[in-house]
Amino acid sequence: MGTFEAREMAARRDAIGRDVRAKFALFDKEARGHCDVREVGTIVRALGMCPSELELRDMITEIEEEEPTGFIRFEKFERLAIRVLLANQFQRDPEERLLAAFRAIDTDAKGYVEAEKLRELLTTRGEKFSVEEIDDMLSFAADTETGLVHYEDYITLLEL
Repeated sequence: MGTFEAREMAARRDAIGRDVRAKFALFDKEARGHCDVREVGTIVRALGMCPSELELRDMITEIEEEEPTGFIRFEKFERLAIRVLLANQFQRDPEERLLAAFRAIDTDAKGYVEAEKLRELLTTRGEKFSVEEIDDMLSFAADTETGLVHYEDYITLLEL
């Protein structure tokens, strides 16, 4: 690796490190260098990683203390997150794939899906979402007045 590439890689690593620190700090409310293990999935997704629930559990297992305390130390999380982000693991699905998935559900091509239909599908089929995950998603995705998810708008917001 040449000098230019090495500098570029170091700059990328530093930028990723700053992002990891900033996202972790949002959940380390008392600035003690640790966060609740239940927040790891949220932090990971805020960093742009989209692991499956099984992959997320494996990540948590890797960074938990030998005697689990319910908390994750920043140093361990940072090493894992930087490694995963540098390797481009667990990337989000591209916009076209997300649109295709929503369109498969929207058989009448209305441009929206009922939130409750989405809730049912995501909690009963494939890799099942938890009630908390669905509630979080729908609080962001669904129109509060109509209970509809206008999926093209939702996907656009995800890409921001």
